[in-house]
Amino acid sequence: MKKQYAISLFVAALLIVALAAIAGSGRNATDLPAPPAIGAMIEDFKLPDADGAQHTLNSLKGKNGAVIIFIATRCPVSNGYNDRMEKLAEDYQSKGINVIGINSNSTEPASEVKSHAAEKHLTFAILKDDGNKIADRFGANHTPEAYVIDASGKLVYHGRIDNSQNTANISSNDLREALDAILAGKPIQKTTSVAFGCSIKRVS
Repeated sequence: MKKQYAISLFVAALLIVALAAIAGSGRNATDLPAPPAIGAMIEDFKLPDADGAQHTLNSLKGKNGAVIIFIATRCPVSNGYNDRMEKLAEDYQSKGINVIGINSNSTEPASEVKSHAAEKHLTFAILKDDGNKIADRFGANHTPEAYVIDASGKLVYHGRIDNSQNTANISSNDLREALDAILAGKPIQKTTSVAFGCSIKRVS
């Protein structure tokens, strides 16, 4: 009896934690969008940068594809990846793959996105997704969360950048491995992984 009671308490605690995480995103569990399937064609879209200039996905994509990363200004996990995201952009731009950041948090205005990019020396394009419409289209729920689109516009990878916020503990560079496979003309061994970080703060 005591064992059953302890198990019930544990399950209840897990539910509370899960609901709290969902509440932080501003959406109910049933409202959270599902991501597009690997292999799905990603339609072009248009978003403004922090200065209000409009950009399409196709105009920012490199000749060999693009990496879309949903990012934040205040999330410690996303901020822990700033240097890695910038290095990723630098390393792959010359290879025809461009990094595109998207900020979908309703709590982080465009002016903050602009000052944050300058402070953190982020030089890749960062777009502002007011109303989290593109985050909903991609089923993005975390910052950071990455999506790789190949030259034809097909989604070929979705998930984390690597397996640890702490660089000393990285044992799997999932995103880089996916990009290197594209450039080598080889199949991507791991097309999905579980993204982790802060929830995207959606509009209510």
